[in-house]
Amino acid sequence: MTVIPIKMEKNNSVKRKIIATSGGFAIEPRNKRLDRYILSQSNSNNPKICFIPTASGDSENFIHRFYRFFEKEKCIPNHLSLFKGNVLNIREFILDQDIIYVGGGNTKNMLAIWREWSLEPILKKAYNQGILLCGISAGSLCWFEQGLTDSIPGPLTSLDCLGLLKGSNAPFFNTKPSKKDRYIELMESKVILPGIATEIGVGLHYENGQLIRLISSRKDARAFRYDFIEGEIREELLKPDYI
Repeated sequence: MTVIPIKMEKNNSVKRKIIATSGGFAIEPRNKRLDRYILSQSNSNNPKICFIPTASGDSENFIHRFYRFFEKEKCIPNHLSLFKGNVLNIREFILDQDIIYVGGGNTKNMLAIWREWSLEPILKKAYNQGILLCGISAGSLCWFEQGLTDSIPGPLTSLDCLGLLKGSNAPFFNTKPSKKDRYIELMESKVILPGIATEIGVGLHYENGQLIRLISSRKDARAFRYDFIEGEIREELLKPDYI
């Protein structure tokens, strides 16, 4: 699959970076590989990293686990709560960060709440300024045009997302045997765009809309890229770099 970069503000010196994962502190609290990789990709030696746990309803447990992990790393952790309103000027706060880390949960609800708070244009501005965007699960698929989601009652289905990255995304691809079949079914019926799926532990590193590296916290983890070729869905197995 060729990822076509979308039109951005003209600033050739800025690298627009997204790292979309199926792992990290929320899934593998004792495995620091993915999150340390994310920190290493910041433009700062001591980055400000903001956790956005909207998809989990700003779960106190999720927020606590974020701080418990990142307070031990070389960074300055903080968070944005849209349910409790802990930040007065959201735009100023977000644009002062080095890394935005979006947590998992209900992606549909998250995107709806973001729209109410006008967070979407702020995140796009952050992206264009070179602030690293990343996340797990909902925080992975939200950056793509579409994502494979269980946020809507019924079978897994397609959800329109922010569109910073072309195509679709399906995280945690190896958690349910039926997930692969459903993803292919939706692509064949043109309900969801072709895209890329990741197993637990895999991260997708994009710069300026292009996938530049696949990484993994697990030696045996895989990713799969899908595209229409001669009218059929074709699968390409991808082996990430074990970090």
